[in-house]
Amino acid sequence: MNPSPEPSAAAGALPDGLASAEARRRLALNGPNAVADATPAPLRRALAKLWAPVPWMLEAAIVLQLALGEYVEAAVIAVLLAFNALLGFFQEGRAQATLDALKSRLALVTAVRRDGAWKTVAAADLVPDDIVKLSLGGVVGADVRLIQGHVLLDQSTLTGESLPVEAGPGTRTYAGALVRRGEAIAQVTATGARTRFGRTAELVRTAHVQSSQQKAVLRVVRNLALFNGTVVLAQVAYACALGLPAVEIVPLMLTAVLAAIPVALPATFTLATALGARALARRGVLPTRLSAVDEAATMDVLCVDKTGTLTMNALALAAVRPMPGFDEGTVLALAALASSDGGLDPVDAAIRKAAQGRPAAGAPKLLRFVPFDPAGKMSEALAIDAGGATLHIVKGAFARVGDLSHADGAAAAAADELQAQGCRVLAVAAGAPGALRIAGLLALSDPPRAESAGLVAELRRMGVHTVMVTGDAPATAAVVARAVGLDGAACPPGPPPERLRPEEFAVFAGVFPEDKFHIVKAFQDSGHTVGMCGDGANDAPALRQAQIGIAVASATDVAKSAAGIVLTEPGLGGIVAAVREGRVTFQRILTYTLRSLTRKIDQLLFLTVGLVMTGHAILTPMLMVILMTTGDFLAMAATTDRVRPSAMPNAWRIDRLTIAGIVMGLTNLLFCSGVLAVGRYRLGLEADALRSLAAVTLVFSGQAVLYVVRERRRLWSSRPSGWLMLSSAADVTIIAALATGGVLMAPLPAAVVGGILAAAVVFALVLDAVKAAVFRRLGMV
Repeated sequence: MNPSPEPSAAAGALPDGLASAEARRRLALNGPNAVADATPAPLRRALAKLWAPVPWMLEAAIVLQLALGEYVEAAVIAVLLAFNALLGFFQEGRAQATLDALKSRLALVTAVRRDGAWKTVAAADLVPDDIVKLSLGGVVGADVRLIQGHVLLDQSTLTGESLPVEAGPGTRTYAGALVRRGEAIAQVTATGARTRFGRTAELVRTAHVQSSQQKAVLRVVRNLALFNGTVVLAQVAYACALGLPAVEIVPLMLTAVLAAIPVALPATFTLATALGARALARRGVLPTRLSAVDEAATMDVLCVDKTGTLTMNALALAAVRPMPGFDEGTVLALAALASSDGGLDPVDAAIRKAAQGRPAAGAPKLLRFVPFDPAGKMSEALAIDAGGATLHIVKGAFARVGDLSHADGAAAAAADELQAQGCRVLAVAAGAPGALRIAGLLALSDPPRAESAGLVAELRRMGVHTVMVTGDAPATAAVVARAVGLDGAACPPGPPPERLRPEEFAVFAGVFPEDKFHIVKAFQDSGHTVGMCGDGANDAPALRQAQIGIAVASATDVAKSAAGIVLTEPGLGGIVAAVREGRVTFQRILTYTLRSLTRKIDQLLFLTVGLVMTGHAILTPMLMVILMTTGDFLAMAATTDRVRPSAMPNAWRIDRLTIAGIVMGLTNLLFCSGVLAVGRYRLGLEADALRSLAAVTLVFSGQAVLYVVRERRRLWSSRPSGWLMLSSAADVTIIAALATGGVLMAPLPAAVVGGILAAAVVFALVLDAVKAAVFRRLGMV
């Protein structure tokens, strides 16, 4: 990924730069050197939240209730609709936050030469062919080609290169690079969206993948709509055949619509993931997008950036190879004398830090330090040794220092060996002026984090394939991959395949931001749920495209705002915590989804049975709203239940869930229909009392369904959470009190209510046996 030099302009006279009038013309032609702002209007974003299958069904119910003058019932549904819409509205805007962070990284002002003089202008006003100055500590404001001078560039957050890059005349670099040393003159080659930085921002803006949670909700609603829509039409047709008046048919249809809507399903998904996010926050893992908690459960591929993620993104001394006559401490002491004290050069900082940790006895005393010369590719120092003799020390590229010190073949072989390990190799020579002798070699690298290998191994045990995706050189990537336990093949250079399987490659090296984006998408197109872990601006598009983007604690603002999860503490242990908590959250959501499918199917069929058995609607819209309140809402306590996370990645198998829901719903229908038949034919209850009986039966049988589906094995295999048991007690108490007291419904004898409760307990055992057989058959255990 090192930029390749191109033919440069003569290093003599400084160009005059563009004329101001020409710069204004080009600015009007090319637009500002900034990322385009394409934020949709807030009103449009808000209205979009109300245009989806679940909102449509809720809106239809509200319209029908208002038409019938049932304003309280309409208000209850409207509040839930508004809650879901507002939550989605505030969660949106993630892409815009990422773009804002990208723009904040660009240089705010830049020194530019126009009309033969240097001026300071806003970076947004740069145009192609402008002549700009790159200075120590500055940020490159546009894509440029150097024409004079030499600089040390840190491009790690753009390209993934862990080592800084020496750049001279003819070298190209990119907007957002940091100048660590030196000064240079450069010509602008691209601005705005045409820069590599701008293309990264455009990828972030357009990156989108529908979460598996969204897909699950849509498929549940689709399956319920197809099934329940058919049943509602059959009910209306039968009511018309009976000759029921419109005043009875309309409430019947409204009740059926309310029974068919999984009204609390989106809110339950939100509550479950919010509770999971709260649990993760206590462990130093901050979910910035709630869906990322659920996605962590289904993730089976994790793409990991190397620099700053698997590694420390900080140069460190990897090895010292002293030559005959020298020891490690002496080599380090000599190298430290030829290194700048302070400043931004990461190479010199790493050497001085290592030398401080291994002090050498009788080290020479520094007389004069000569900073790094890009032309000579070395730095120098003059010192006095313990005997008072003058010592000349040089440190730099092996080829240059080796020539000056007449290094032998053994030194060259050692340098080649260290370079093959992905290290940057420097040579140190010392001696009397004009009689230099090579003292040793220093190997510098970006070391892996201490926990990286353990993380990869733990994720492998959890069924998650880890692959490295880096902009660094293949040799360096291969060394780090072996160190952290990624032993698979490396992808050949070039564009990634359109479809990928994690078993094919363990390492993707030498890739740019758009390549990382396409690699994530290729895994997704092969049916995988993909996580992306990174720290730099070059990772932002892939972080946004992945179902679960993870930014490490040291990540740039760009990466953090693109990610769905931010690790707030050093290290990568938070990724394993996110997967485990995600799988707990998934099981809780799965319980509620199974309960909703079973209940919506049996409720609607029960309305049909009641219509056939009595010739009238067996429930009123008011009773249906009570059932929603005491059933759907209180059952949201399942989001706090004790569950066992699965050992392998989860997956939303909606078709299997629907089959299980139908079988258990039909079983529940038999129970409810039997109770209704006893009430009508054995107890001789009137129509209003039968409606009360139907409501009580549905609530009690709903509790049986909840406790059966919460456990994938037998219902007594684990103890429910305290909140779940409390909500169940409240549900049973509320409906029992309303029924025996005759509040909002016709009164029922306490003995009848108690008998239904006892029957529901026995029924739970029967339903559990049916569930066990169905789950084994469908492979859901």
